[in-house]
Amino acid sequence: MQHLIEMSGIKKSFAGVVALQNASLHIEPGEVHAIIGQNGAGKSTLIKILTGVYRRDAGEVKINGNPSTVSTPREAQDAGIATIYQELSLVPLRSVTENVMMGYEPRTRLGTIDWKTAHARTREILERFGIHIDVRAQLGSYSTAIQQLVAIARAVSLNAQLVIMDEATSSLDDQEIEILFGVVRELKKEGVAVLYISHFLDELYQICDRVTIMRDGQTVGQRVIAETTKLGLISEMLGRDPEEIEAAGMTGLGGETTEPGRPLFEAKDISTKRGLKSVSLTLREGEIVGLGGLLGSGRTETARALFGMDTLRSGGIQNHVVGGNIRTPAEAISAGIGFLTEDRKREGIVPHMSVRENMTLALLPKLKKMGRVDRKRETELVERFITSLGIKTSGMEQPIRELSGGNQQKVLLARWLALEPDVLILDEPTRGVDVGAKFEIQSIIREYVDKGLGVVLISSEFEELVEGADRIIVLRDGYSITELENPGITEESLIAAIAHHHDEGARG
Repeated sequence: MQHLIEMSGIKKSFAGVVALQNASLHIEPGEVHAIIGQNGAGKSTLIKILTGVYRRDAGEVKINGNPSTVSTPREAQDAGIATIYQELSLVPLRSVTENVMMGYEPRTRLGTIDWKTAHARTREILERFGIHIDVRAQLGSYSTAIQQLVAIARAVSLNAQLVIMDEATSSLDDQEIEILFGVVRELKKEGVAVLYISHFLDELYQICDRVTIMRDGQTVGQRVIAETTKLGLISEMLGRDPEEIEAAGMTGLGGETTEPGRPLFEAKDISTKRGLKSVSLTLREGEIVGLGGLLGSGRTETARALFGMDTLRSGGIQNHVVGGNIRTPAEAISAGIGFLTEDRKREGIVPHMSVRENMTLALLPKLKKMGRVDRKRETELVERFITSLGIKTSGMEQPIRELSGGNQQKVLLARWLALEPDVLILDEPTRGVDVGAKFEIQSIIREYVDKGLGVVLISSEFEELVEGADRIIVLRDGYSITELENPGITEESLIAAIAHHHDEGARG
């Protein structure tokens, strides 16, 4: 079979820094093909060469067996390659039809836009995928999932042979993901190939036929998904033996379970105005307590309450290390509690500030000497954490916005670890980072837990909770409804506990 896309021997450098070295990618017509690798592995650079954003320094690109002359994104589009980016390049205030037909509007004999035909074509494309919406309505009035589908509809309207989806499910819920997967399967039936980029390995096994693995700017493998284990993919991505990864646990959080130490804090029947009704939990030294539940169950609201961000309406949070209740974030920090927020971009990093400034933000009061920051101590601390956490940066003065998502997350983790906390609340600590960075972050967390740190872990990935937590507090509708204890928790038992309907237990 002739390849739809054939890239081989691709090389690309930026200012003398090698980004790609002998990279390759082969995609067949009508297949769903994944490309995976750590941040910095070269995935984005390879795709940008394919789509005409970058020019390659060496190598060959063929489309349908013919040498590619694509040198701009518009030429790539004309060649049948459409890209749907994580940040959708749509116009929310324009109608669905305008977004689908933009730049390719059908015209009347007088040269004006034939809106009747445009609406009909848009409606026909969407209905092929089972999407029935008002195409005259503003795109922004619809959910993110519908907007993703409109972006796909635009690609189909341009007779795309290949649709590139970059982290398409990152902001979708489970039901919306299923709708998107249905569209991908329909594209496949129609002979349209999909290049699928995702941090979530489970998704690859649901939707993809083959996968290309990249590491350090090179293609290190191409596998049939059905014939490859998740452990095998991770080991190729990281360049480590499968046994080494398995020994540390598939998620990096798993390890030898030890008896937890002294109690660190206890929350009893806490409620807030933000939707918590009655949540109770305890945390001990050297223990990871997971918060399990669906979106809206109260996980993040519990974290905010534990950190003093939301005022309690009832109940109390007793800190056993310093004594007393936690009422404000300042009191929480003083009591040895840190909080890594789920929204890294809006509530975590300060984008225009350096790695150093972001890392020491919470520590500045302790670094002051005679009213001024002790730069020597600050530099030593930052260098130590850059090394110990494996933060990839050109230097501590590099703006944090230039780092990959995984390395930004490590800086934020270092911000709290530098305070030597007793308790660390982690809200989706591995969201939006690649599998390699995820493994490293989880390994760092486990290392500190083994030294006595207590962790409250929130994750939408049930596997992460099951393999990482010593206990899981299950939440639903703002209530803590039950507690599961390892060893013995399975994803099935967690799902069953979340879905289980109850009367007395919810309000106990």
